[in-house]
Parts: sequence; C-alpha cells; structure tokens
Amino acid sequence: MQVIKIGVLGLGTVGSGVVRLLRDHQNKISSITGCKLEIKTIMVHDLNKKRDVDLSGIKLTNQVDDLVNDPEIKIVVEVMGTVEIAKDYVERLLNADKHIITANKDLIATYGSELTELARENGCDLFYEASVAGGIPILRTIVNSFAADRIIEVKGIVNGTTNYILTQMSQHQVSFAAALQKAQELGFAEADPTNDIEGIDAAYKMIILTYFAFGMNISLEQVKVNGITRVKLADIQQAKKLGYNIKLLGIAKLINDRVDVSVGPVLVPEDQPLAAVQNENNAVLVTGAAVGETMFYGPGAGELPTANSVLSDIIAVTKDIVLKTTGSRFNDYRRDLKQAQPIDVCYSYYFSLRVKDQPGQMLKITQAMTKANASFHLIIQTELDEDNARVVMTTHKMSEAQENQVVKALRSLDGVEVIAAYKVLPN
Repeated sequence: MQVIKIGVLGLGTVGSGVVRLLRDHQNKISSITGCKLEIKTIMVHDLNKKRDVDLSGIKLTNQVDDLVNDPEIKIVVEVMGTVEIAKDYVERLLNADKHIITANKDLIATYGSELTELARENGCDLFYEASVAGGIPILRTIVNSFAADRIIEVKGIVNGTTNYILTQMSQHQVSFAAALQKAQELGFAEADPTNDIEGIDAAYKMIILTYFAFGMNISLEQVKVNGITRVKLADIQQAKKLGYNIKLLGIAKLINDRVDVSVGPVLVPEDQPLAAVQNENNAVLVTGAAVGETMFYGPGAGELPTANSVLSDIIAVTKDIVLKTTGSRFNDYRRDLKQAQPIDVCYSYYFSLRVKDQPGQMLKITQAMTKANASFHLIIQTELDEDNARVVMTTHKMSEAQENQVVKALRSLDGVEVIAAYKVLPN
C-alpha cells in the first residue's frame, strides 16, 4: 500500500483534531483511498509545550524548512492562523510541490486567487473546505451538487461566536457584555473577540462563499459589514414580540445579474429555518433557480468538526495523487460580475430610535421618511425615561439607497438618536 506523508503547520485545537481523527480513522481512510496516510512532521511555535494528543512517531519542529525541504512530505495542512506569515509559508510549500489544505479563511479571502494560481502553476491541489462553517461541507457541496443549477442567493449564520451571544441575549435576557463574557469563559469567543463581534470573520467567509456561488472575487472593502456590538437587548425583545429573531447574517444575493454581499444583524421570521439556529451552530441556506431553498446545518467550529472537514480535503488530495489529477482548482467557476447598486437592493427595515419627548418629533420623522419616498408598516412608541421615548418602526420594502437617505436624515434631527437600522427578511 502506498504511504503518503503529511506535514502540519500548527498544533492548536484544529491541528490536534486532525492528528486524532487521522489516527482513529486510519483503516477507513485507507480503504477509501488505497493509501496509508501518516503525519511525519508538525511545525509548532513552542517545542516544550505539553499537549494532550498522541504524537508518537511524529517529529515536532519550529522550522518550516523541515517541511519545505522534505521530499517525502506530499501534503501539508495549514492550521496555524495568521495571514502574511501563513501566505509566505504556503507559497514556499507550493513552490516545493506540496499540496496544501488550510482552514484559514482570512488567508483564502485575502489571497485565495493568488495562491490558487500558484498552486495551478505547480500542479498542486489547494483545498480549504474547513475555512467556512467548520464541520459543514458547504464549499464542496456548492461545487458538486449545485454545478448544474443557477444559485440566486447564499445566506446564513457563519460565525458561531456571534450566534452564541445573540442566543444568550434572546433566551436568558442578558446584556451583550454579559453574553460575551460567558462566551469567552466557555471558549466560544477569543480574549480579543473583535473579528467575530464586528462581523469581520463572517465577512471573510462570505467572500469565499460568493466566489464559490457566483464565481466572483470580491475584497473585504466590497462587503457591507456591521457587527453586533450595538445590538440592544430591548431590540431583541421587541423583535420577538413582532415574531422575529435577530441574527448576524451573511447574505450574498444575485440582483439583476449583479451581486450584493453584506454582513449584519437581520430580523429573521421565527418560522424561517435560520431563526431556529441556536448557540455556536452555523447554518447556510442556498437558493437555486432549480432546487429552491436548501439548508446546511451543523457545528461551525470546534476541534473535531473542523478537523473532519480538513480530513475530507486530505482524502480528496490523496485521490488526486493516486489518479494523477492534481493541480485542478477547488472551484473553476468564474464570472465577470459587478456589484449591485444600492438602488436595486431592496428589503423591509426595522428602525429603533431614542426620541426626545417633545411636540413635533414624530412629524419630523415622518417627513424624513416621506422625503425618501419610504413608507411605514408599523410604528410603536413607548416611554424610555423621563425625557425620552423609544420609537420602533418597521417599513415596507425600500431600496438600500432609500434606507441610507432615511438614516442620514434621522441622524441630522435634534433629539433623535438612531439605535438600530436592520434588514427584515420576508416571511
């Protein structure tokens, strides 16, 4: 039986999971691939750190050259994180004819096109199933199962940290700060959670999903990104009274043969499948012209779910090595698409305002809506404190350009503070 040697960059949570799964499932993997897969070398930052995974027979090093210059190592798994350092290592490994598997969504979203071309030039595979939605095999599903369909929209919950926080706020009536602290205590949030709670992590994943679904390469600057740091418990409670759950959604949508990509808090109807996705779980809903809506649900992070996606890529590369078909792109779909214009992106909206409790304020708000040619669906006014009222409005469908105009007008009014302006998914 052919033996294929593997190198690994990083031995954190996911790296340890890869070692465990490869050892535990060796017989099954061998029967599927016809090859024996062995991890030969793992590069780590600290050689003396104690680890709770069996590393017998595996060489630990802190030098990437030990992988680059080893002709026996055919596949390298990158699970070390970072962007620039990882890019440098991956480039050196590809130039040394190593096949690469990575879970690094920041790297792929930023340099995916460049690295994919380098891999093709060197006849190497570059796979990254684990970079989006952890244990959910969404990328390979889009490539294979939707190959004959025309995808219209991909939307979902692609960040487990923010979904856990919003779930805690909704179910246990706690503040954002308290929910974040609990997420950190349980290991669902990093000590510095900025990328998660500001929506950047989700945006990187939507960049990759947009590339797979629509064949379009976009940059982080082309994604409209809003996080959850300003989501208030009062708005979560109000949304529930109206029949919605607030979720941080990534949405990539085809509009008039142009693509709109955004990440932000959205009111999701309670009877919509995404509304029921709780805690650290992820879900991606793909809408195809032929198949309609299909949802893919599962754990979005964690040692074994993410490692399982890495293993599926290892198996795919191994099959390519055996069949001598390496060097093809993970995703060959390309289209010359442009971004949708704000005037063409239409949703209903939820506005939450702090309004000085004095005569004429509602007239000013109504005038701002009228000037934008926008209309109310519902208005709720309640007392906030001695001096202020809380005004909640939902609108009929209007364009993003109109919404921007309304928000700008409301923010210019004395005695009016815009607390929230969120999209509302249709029932």
